[in-house]
Amino acid sequence: MTAWWNAVGQVASWDCPAQCLITMQDVSYSMPNSDVPMFKFDPAPKVITFDCYGTLVQWYEVLLREIGVVLVAQGRDAADASAVLDTFSENSRRLEAERPHRLYKDILRTGFRAALTEHNLDAGQDVVERLATAIPTMGPHPEVPDALRRLRKRYKLAIFTNSDEDIIVQNLAHLGVPIDYVITAERAQAYKPSPKLFEHAYQTMGVTKDETVHVAMGMFLDMKACHELGVRGIWVNRRGQRGNPNWLPYAEVSDLDEAAALLLPT
Repeated sequence: MTAWWNAVGQVASWDCPAQCLITMQDVSYSMPNSDVPMFKFDPAPKVITFDCYGTLVQWYEVLLREIGVVLVAQGRDAADASAVLDTFSENSRRLEAERPHRLYKDILRTGFRAALTEHNLDAGQDVVERLATAIPTMGPHPEVPDALRRLRKRYKLAIFTNSDEDIIVQNLAHLGVPIDYVITAERAQAYKPSPKLFEHAYQTMGVTKDETVHVAMGMFLDMKACHELGVRGIWVNRRGQRGNPNWLPYAEVSDLDEAAALLLPT
């Protein structure tokens, strides 16, 4: 399902045919039951930017599996993995907001240790290392390589990631598709949703925010930043979650194939 949501949380578009054209600036804030607006892809982007973890590579799948192994080894139910991962996510957001800037590899270990402890699990070094070192092993969702290849024929591609240089390079190798720009939190000295990372990225790439579209699974880390900066956003809702109306407007798709369909009108 591909949808464009308007400023009051109503669906403002439908499954987008190949000729459907979209843009943030031309979104029509229609009332319920009004005609569905058409969108102009103007200005056409020069660079399509992506979040990596969850959007391109299998963040949840890998970590839920690894946390499940840890739980079972400690006599617990693997079904509790989601709760542990949610706690880790909360911890990591807090740590990423702290100053001075901390490397992501340190946040991973501190965040996992705290999450395991909070759930009364053994947080020994071997357990923490198992989870932290799973990050660079993450490969792409099945549809991602082909979608990126199609997009690369028309656009420059970039990744904006809350990661370190030596971690993300391993994920890039698994993608198997060249990426023109890789913007890391380590290099920007800021984590999403901070505007500092986005501003660093645009300066590095030599484009304005209006010459980009940002594609991401992260509602808080990415769509929030897009809303605040006025960047066109496509939310990849892989998990069937509810969006946040405070951060509209954004297009909503279920995977990267649908995102590519929006970005490659014929």
